[in-house]
Amino acid sequence: MNIQEMMMQAQQMQARLQKQMSETRVEATAGGGMVTVVMNGAKQLKSLTIDPDVVSKEDLEMLQDLILAAVNDAHRKVDEAMAEQMGGMMGGLKLPGMP
Repeated sequence: MNIQEMMMQAQQMQARLQKQMSETRVEATAGGGMVTVVMNGAKQLKSLTIDPDVVSKEDLEMLQDLILAAVNDAHRKVDEAMAEQMGGMMGGLKLPGMP
């Protein structure tokens, strides 16, 4: 296999991964479902749902904490999904620095 073929394969793999990232959706919740976020594989927040029962001026800090927890959990899930998809594309090949 020559270097040009390897480069073309790498570009095709990158294009497939970018497409998968844009199509990937993860959902994460916090507070037993009081806050729910949906994020795509590019870590763009697509939706945020807040249970009306949790909205209170007296406990705004708790709501902020729940939102942060849900967003951080979604980020973790995206990382896991991408590692899984990349592992499948690489045929189980382990590269240094990759989970």
